[in-house]
Amino acid sequence: MITISLCMIVKNEEATLARALESVKDAVDEIVIADTGSTDSTMEIARQFTDKVFNFKWIDDFSAARNFSFSKATQDYILWMDADDVFLEEDLQKLKELKKTLDPTTDVVMFKYNTGFDAQGRVTFSYYRERLVRRAGNFKWKEPVHEVIDTSGNYLTSDIAVSHKKENYEHGSKRNLQIYEAIINSGQELSVRGNYYYARELYTHAMYEKAIEQFEKFLANGKGWIEDKLGACELMARCYMATEQDEKALLSALHSFSLTIPRGELCCLVGEIFKKQNNFANALFWYDLAAKLPIPKSTFGFVKPDYYNFVPLVECAVCCDKLKRYKEAEEYNEKAAAFKPEHPSVLHNRSYFKKLLS
Repeated sequence: MITISLCMIVKNEEATLARALESVKDAVDEIVIADTGSTDSTMEIARQFTDKVFNFKWIDDFSAARNFSFSKATQDYILWMDADDVFLEEDLQKLKELKKTLDPTTDVVMFKYNTGFDAQGRVTFSYYRERLVRRAGNFKWKEPVHEVIDTSGNYLTSDIAVSHKKENYEHGSKRNLQIYEAIINSGQELSVRGNYYYARELYTHAMYEKAIEQFEKFLANGKGWIEDKLGACELMARCYMATEQDEKALLSALHSFSLTIPRGELCCLVGEIFKKQNNFANALFWYDLAAKLPIPKSTFGFVKPDYYNFVPLVECAVCCDKLKRYKEAEEYNEKAAAFKPEHPSVLHNRSYFKKLLS
C-alpha cells in the first residue's frame, strides 16, 4: 500500500484549516504545512495536527511556496489541498481505497475539483486537477499565480473529488493582478498560460479593453491549451458584451466552434447574446442545441453541467414565451423541472403557464 504526504501552503486560514485537515487526516500518513505569513491562529491550529509546520517567506510566487512544501514531504506520494478544500466522506473512503489499490508506477492521479454548488449542494462547476503525484517524480510547480504542477509519466483519472468550500474570499482583491503587473513592469514576458490568466484577472476587475487585448494576444499565439482557448473565447465575448459591442461578442463566441465541437457553455452564450438583442428565435435555436449536447467527460477543462440541461431548458421556455409559443414553453419548463424540480424559476414558470394556458 502506498503512503501519502499531504502538503499545504496557508496564510491566515484559522476559519477553515481545521475543517480541511479533519476531512482528510485519516487517509494520509504525513501532514506538511508551509505558512507564508499568518498573523492569526493558523499555525497553532496546524500544530494540533502535525509537527511539520514551517515558515516560508512570501515572495509573490505561489509555486515557490508549494515547491517548498513539497520539498518537506517524505512519503511515496504527495497530495495537495488548499485550506478551504475538503474531502466529503464518500471521497475520503475512495481515497483510502485508492491507497490500497494504486499501481506504484503511477506518476499522477487526476481528481475532480468541485468548485461551484447550487442551493441543494449539487455540483455546478468542476474540472480536473493533478492532485496526487509520485514524490520520486520530483515534479515541480510552475507559474507564480494560478500555479500548476509540471507533470509527466503514467496518469490515472479518478472519480475522487476535492470540494472547494470557500468561506473567506476577499471579493475584489487585486493580489493576483498586481503580481502579474509587477512581472510585466520588471520587463519579463508572461508565459502563454500566464498571458491567459492575466487576461482573466483583467476581466474579473472590469478592465475590459485591456482584457480584450490580452485575450486576443493569447489566441493569436496559437500555443495555448484548447480548454484555455475556449475560456478566452467566452470571456472575450463577455468583455465585448459589457462594453455594448454585441456583434464582436458574437464573433468571439462563434470562434470557439472553429476549435472543437460546440460546448454547452458557449452555445448558451450565443443564445444570451441573441436574447439580449430580443432575437428570441435565434436565441431559442442555440439554447435548444446546448440542451442536446452531452456533458464533456474527459476534457480536464472547466465544465458547468447545468449549461447542458437545466439552464438552456429554462431559457428555451423564456424564448418560447416571448415568441407566444406557450405550449412549447411549458414543455421546456417541465423538462427543466426533471433536473431541478424545486428551483424557483421552474415553480414560477409552472404557475405562470398554468394560468396562461387555462
